[in-house]
Amino acid sequence: MARNRVIQSISHKMRLLLVEDDPLLGDGIKEGLIDAGFVVDWLTDGESARLALITEQSFDVVVLDIGLPRMDGLQLLAWIRREVSGLPVLLLTARDSIDDRIKGLDAGADDYLVKPFVLGELAARIRALIRRAHGKTEQLLTWRDVTLNPANQSVTRQGQPLELTAMEYRLLYLLLTQYPHALSRNQLEEKL
Repeated sequence: MARNRVIQSISHKMRLLLVEDDPLLGDGIKEGLIDAGFVVDWLTDGESARLALITEQSFDVVVLDIGLPRMDGLQLLAWIRREVSGLPVLLLTARDSIDDRIKGLDAGADDYLVKPFVLGELAARIRALIRRAHGKTEQLLTWRDVTLNPANQSVTRQGQPLELTAMEYRLLYLLLTQYPHALSRNQLEEKL
């Protein structure tokens, strides 16, 4: 039973790029998302983020502030839509007018969250974006007789609970979210 609690405390470790120039807010978001089970790369300007997206190519989602130095968030978003196919982007900004929201979504953002926000909602929106990006609109991930529930991080086979190590759980989650696409060994290692 203790083994099962360990698995429940470790999430799937999806990798995200946080682009936020406010040091206090960025640090808080990063730590909160790490606690929620994400691997977080945090950068403070748009140009550094663009370079990271060119060299890394292994991000599952981008959380992007609009008011950034060196390249603002909407310029970076336009570049992402031209150069990085299908990468989900959530705009996280203090700009809260309806016109700003419309502009951000029309520019290609997949979601828009206004500061201040609740960290749990941000994490839930990120998980939803990742599910949609992988063509999974349901919360449960199923393959044959195996079902994985990311909300409580449980796995069953033929309805019976399975006890998995943390690494086994992360690997199964990764394979189910990527299905039917195959992943190379390098891709698996990067994500795990």
